[in-house]
Amino acid sequence: WTEQVLYRFNGSTDGCYPYGGVVVDTAGNLYGNNGYAGTYNGGTVFKLTPNAGTWTETILHNFGSGSDGVYPGGGLLKDASGNLYGTAAMGGTNAGEFDSGTVFEIVP
Repeated sequence: WTEQVLYRFNGSTDGCYPYGGVVVDTAGNLYGNNGYAGTYNGGTVFKLTPNAGTWTETILHNFGSGSDGVYPGGGLLKDASGNLYGTAAMGGTNAGEFDSGTVFEIVP
């Protein structure tokens, strides 16, 4: 077995602290989440697309802009339609001293 780094996050606009592994679709794209940073510093959901030996990142969602929650973790699940599901540890509409968190869906 040989390890190869596919993509390095910049730790700012595209997030940092990826948690929970990735899921793959039939085209070979990888999907995952970063628990922190991004546009609103609440984490991101990302897609990595293979392209001639390199990977191109696309941010699918930036957390922390409202009641969507913050700090996604634990990885994602993908259904047959390509929808992604996950959890965010804090935030949501019941945010308070102990932030309630959210379960989210990302639709292509």
